[in-house]
Amino acid sequence: MKCSICGKEIETTFLGKIKGNYYKEDGKLIPLCNSCFKEKFGKKEQ
Repeated sequence: MKCSICGKEIETTFLGKIKGNYYKEDGKLIPLCNSCFKEKFGKKEQ
């Protein structure tokens, strides 16, 4: 899976879950890598 902002590949676990965060916009879940998430939302962690 790729980050929707920078296009970098996001790591996944063996169960297929991403090691990043999702951002909900217009009713759609958008995947973000941890670095883009920190840039966009400050130092918040999910």
